[in-house]
Amino acid sequence: MDEVALRLTVFGLLFTFANLAATIKKQDIDIYSFHINSTVSSRYAITIITSRVTNVLNQSQEVHFEVKIPKDAFISQFRMTIEGKTYDGVVKEKEEAQQQYSQAVSRGQSAGLVSAVGRTLEDFKTSVTVAAFSKVTFELTYEELLKRRLGKYELLINAQPMQPVADFKIDIHIHENPGISFLEVKGGLNTKDLTNAVTTIRSDKDAWVKFYPTRDQQTKCDDCSKNGLNGNLIIVYDAVRQKQSGDLMVSNEYFVHYFAPTDIQRIPKNVVFIIDESGSMLGKKIEQTRLAMLRILSDLAENDHFGLITFSGHFQTWKPELLKATEGNVEEAKTFVRRIKSGGNTDINAAVLKAVDMINKYPQEGSASILILLTDGDPKKGETNPEKIQENVKKAIGEKFPLYSLGFGFDVSFEFLKKLSLENNGVAHRIYEDSDADLQLQGFYEEVAIPLLTDVHLNYQGVANLTQSTFQQYYNGSEIVVAGQITNNSLESFTTEVIALSKSTKVVYQSSGPTVDLSSGRPEHVKRLWAFLTVKQLLEKMVFLEGLEKDNAKKHIIDLSLKYKFVTPLTSMVVTKPQDEEMQVAHKPEEGEKPKRHSYGARRQMFVPSHPVNRILASSSVNQHGAWVSGFYTRRENQETSASWGSNKRKRPKMLRLLTMGDSSAILQLPSMTQKPLTTSPPLWRIRILKSSGNAKPLCYDVPVAEKVRLQQNVLSEFSMNGQRESFGGEGFSRISIHYKTNHHLLLSTNEINYTDGQETVKFSWEQDLTHHERENVSLILRRNEFDVTMGNIRVAILLHKKDGDIFLWPAIWQQPKDVVLMGILGEADISYDEIPGSQTPTLKIKDKEVKTSWVMVKDYRLASAPVVGCWLVPFQALTQRELSDFTVTQL
Repeated sequence: MDEVALRLTVFGLLFTFANLAATIKKQDIDIYSFHINSTVSSRYAITIITSRVTNVLNQSQEVHFEVKIPKDAFISQFRMTIEGKTYDGVVKEKEEAQQQYSQAVSRGQSAGLVSAVGRTLEDFKTSVTVAAFSKVTFELTYEELLKRRLGKYELLINAQPMQPVADFKIDIHIHENPGISFLEVKGGLNTKDLTNAVTTIRSDKDAWVKFYPTRDQQTKCDDCSKNGLNGNLIIVYDAVRQKQSGDLMVSNEYFVHYFAPTDIQRIPKNVVFIIDESGSMLGKKIEQTRLAMLRILSDLAENDHFGLITFSGHFQTWKPELLKATEGNVEEAKTFVRRIKSGGNTDINAAVLKAVDMINKYPQEGSASILILLTDGDPKKGETNPEKIQENVKKAIGEKFPLYSLGFGFDVSFEFLKKLSLENNGVAHRIYEDSDADLQLQGFYEEVAIPLLTDVHLNYQGVANLTQSTFQQYYNGSEIVVAGQITNNSLESFTTEVIALSKSTKVVYQSSGPTVDLSSGRPEHVKRLWAFLTVKQLLEKMVFLEGLEKDNAKKHIIDLSLKYKFVTPLTSMVVTKPQDEEMQVAHKPEEGEKPKRHSYGARRQMFVPSHPVNRILASSSVNQHGAWVSGFYTRRENQETSASWGSNKRKRPKMLRLLTMGDSSAILQLPSMTQKPLTTSPPLWRIRILKSSGNAKPLCYDVPVAEKVRLQQNVLSEFSMNGQRESFGGEGFSRISIHYKTNHHLLLSTNEINYTDGQETVKFSWEQDLTHHERENVSLILRRNEFDVTMGNIRVAILLHKKDGDIFLWPAIWQQPKDVVLMGILGEADISYDEIPGSQTPTLKIKDKEVKTSWVMVKDYRLASAPVVGCWLVPFQALTQRELSDFTVTQL
């Protein structure tokens, strides 16, 4: 089989998404499975998107996909498996990949250039020819470092399959070693009926978010249509701040230090707003600017000092000096803002230099100075040479304070603003010409509105290859991140020191001694984070570096990108495809690049010349906050095989605990319990069953369980689920039955699964490949070691676990309507509690009663990874207000 190299170029994508869209007619293909799995560990997120597609026609056809990814993410892997053969994406230096691509073009093969800038996303597109009745699996992985803004991190997952998918799920796991202080699920995919499909589980340092919508629900949300899901799931959270000196993580001789102190007072600021009022700002731009400035002025603290400069062909100051933000001065400034009118050319140089002069002439002791420039065009009056303007401004500021540039729309030279800001310790930010442009302006200001520290230096002993470790200012709600390599190999003696100024006072944060070692669980985590941050910062520095320094930075970026398989602006990904498929390039556009066909939402279709044989197309799309994709995998398959579990070994009874958190229940095995064989009494089950509404710490209780027990039941919906243990004990359940209405019956054992609808019986084996079976109001999905059951409006997952040679089943309820009451030993869905302070023994208030408790650790077998979690252990009757006999059944 002849092969042609396909080049997929995705320039470094600057931030939290994944979206896979099929653009082929719905009746021609079936996206039978769509999974997104995102794992966040210490702010570093790795997201994997997997889409499985079947060509339902009796002839070959081309299937197109579209993936939305965050702007700050790096792609680090792409591969395809077609007819048993795997095609891996290989990251190469951009020039080498371009040469390979050009050779293909010279052979007469079609080439398509696909690039688009999105406000929050960029599109990555690809297509592949699929044989008749064959299957293809696409898998994309990307990595990103979540940035803290306004006191929170945001992980954004985008999903747009473009058709309802039978097996659709999003699984998110967040681990923050200091703990998670709060977590919230937002976005268009968490609206209307889809709110029932979201389950949140929290346990101190960990949180799990599961989104399992049924096919019917995928058409019923704010971002849904008859074509299925089209929107975002946004996970908003923050980490606990245990030490003011910050959190230190180490792994395999690399470390990362997160610094975000909260014990300091705000610093008064000196801020000058430099506002473009040239003719190009006429209309909605100037109206939105006025509206945003009125809000910003209202937010100034009384001990702040501020100034206003407007400019077109010449500049005008509100006052010649900075004034204190008293109520009277703020109101007078608002009057000035309301009178701003647009007209004339653009003299950026004179306006910025005047702002610098105002701050230099009127310094305020113990304050932080900031310049904020807003413009929508290029310099057209006065000094118009961008390089000369940058030189003038850099010399005037003299590294004393930052300059932040806001570029309004796409007519502005964004690269000019970017260099202007980066050379002066600031950043450039694009303001999109949408109805919320005023909110974008205000939102950016809020990020720098409250300076807490200035002249921040982070020092470490025995380290090398540090990322940026000096920062001009630290703002409230943000976070400073430094990573590097430990050279002395001594974690016990590893020390950190942070020296900064709070007002005019020197403050020092020191930390030494044991650190959190992640080597055992995630050995490459910190190292990859360090590489990601290093490459990202070097790419920013290259904007203003010159000569040998720029060449060295470029070489370092390329070396790290090739080693860690990051697709950046300096590297490309080459994929080999069969059947003489054409070469195509998907350029990741720079932030300042103007899209050829820009529309709201920053989506645009691509055109690639047709070809008689197969082809793959690719484009890129990223979030405004930025992210880099690390893997996109495509596989054509007819079967997947799973390993056999072997025989089920009977073991003596074990002590189990039933727990609850989120909207679902699970049975958990104590990680280390020694229990003598029981003779007259059944073993104890400890099961988490309650949703701790608003409580981060879940509840659990011990339940003496009979051989057959009612796990869950709802009479109105005619749904029930029962479980059975072997008389010889063992872990978990040996059999679980689910009944729906009068004719639907499902019986699961550790060996096989049988379903009957009253007319026919269907048998499943745990060893078979991904399978979906559907009847009216019933959906059955067999995945690897997981059987997903939807009956009516209740969705349950039965997991097959293997532990020390034992095989057992564990149930988890992932979806139920808020008004559906389920009764059984898995308990009610929604019970909250209050912790009573001052008690000698930990005490909770549950259902208006005080209950003694203790903190215990158990394994949560609702999750395939069976993580160890903590819970408050309380009496069974305190939660259920029932006896065990109420839940005992005589038959499954």
